[in-house]
Amino acid sequence: MFSIKGIFALAGIVIIASCNSQTTEKAFEISGTLTHSNARTIYLEKIPMATMQRIIVDSATIDRNGKYILRTNADEESIYNLRLDENSYPLTSVINDVPEITLDAAFSNDSNHLMEKYEIKGSPASQQLKDFMYGFTDKVKNIYESGHLIDSLQSVHAPDSLQQPVIEKQANEIADIRSYSLQVINNSKSPSLAMFALGYYQTTANNPVFKIESFDNEEVSTIISDLNKKFPGHMGLSDIKKSLDAQLAMNSGWIGKQAPEFTLPDVNGKEVKLSSFKGKFVLVDFWASWCKPCRLENPNVVKAFQQFRNKNFTILGVSLDKPGEKDKWLQAIRDDKLDWTHVSDLKFWNSEVVPLYHIDGIPYNVLVDPEGKIIAESLRGSALEAKLSEVLK
Repeated sequence: MFSIKGIFALAGIVIIASCNSQTTEKAFEISGTLTHSNARTIYLEKIPMATMQRIIVDSATIDRNGKYILRTNADEESIYNLRLDENSYPLTSVINDVPEITLDAAFSNDSNHLMEKYEIKGSPASQQLKDFMYGFTDKVKNIYESGHLIDSLQSVHAPDSLQQPVIEKQANEIADIRSYSLQVINNSKSPSLAMFALGYYQTTANNPVFKIESFDNEEVSTIISDLNKKFPGHMGLSDIKKSLDAQLAMNSGWIGKQAPEFTLPDVNGKEVKLSSFKGKFVLVDFWASWCKPCRLENPNVVKAFQQFRNKNFTILGVSLDKPGEKDKWLQAIRDDKLDWTHVSDLKFWNSEVVPLYHIDGIPYNVLVDPEGKIIAESLRGSALEAKLSEVLK
């Protein structure tokens, strides 16, 4: 199985620098003043794409007035971090779209380790990066607060009339953050900012707390291809595109292939074959009661089942629950209202379906057509409903 994580091992948050670039190096300088900070040393770090490891390219002593100057030679546009003393996390990030940048930061009077605000002058891309991070953080906060309210309402068994407006509000907030990120990616005049926004979104989407749907493999491939066309001279993007194409070629997935046959016991111990569903569209849904992302995804699967169950469509749930935990499996089926056929050998990651379908993470699914051929995989969130609407006309 080709995983979205695999893409971002190549192209994710790392953003755009090539170890093999032969472009001409140019001087890059960043200077400014730190107010109310007791830091003594400031570091400039570059983020190379090949290793994703921060490389210190310069350091400077901060004078008694809080002033500093950092310099390096840069080949093409990249992301750079500013870091103070021995802190693990960077102060902030900038983009070298211009030869000189001014960055002034003010720290809290109560705690001179906490930055209250910072201002960037001279670098449009760095300012846009700052605006994106601030805007994105505000949107994530809204999603989290809505989720916390939903959990509170559910814990006291509040009526649906109280829960539904909050659920809809969170759904709109999730759609908004996706749209916001895509807008920044598509409209950016900076390849570094575009890739930063893509990686920022995907990393946040990997956290199940926020219930944000990540861009799928096809979407990421399209985004990177479009960026490569938009910025044809950027070696970092070109290298990412080549690596991604190579990964896609080696991991073409299941689409277009016959679904491997398997036989597993259902909740009553009766053996069920995948081929017994031939003649129908069947979503083979790999999940487990212990898998929180699976449980968070289940409402989407339930919604799709209710919408398309009368259109020659069904679902076969295949659980990777643990030995001796059949009760937890059955309870999750009841709690999540999964009203379709379920099978499991209760062997956890030793289940026969794991190597058969090359499963390296759940939730995972494949959509099988009436002839037994896989026509889609890894359908989550709105992507599941969209695909079913396409094939079940």
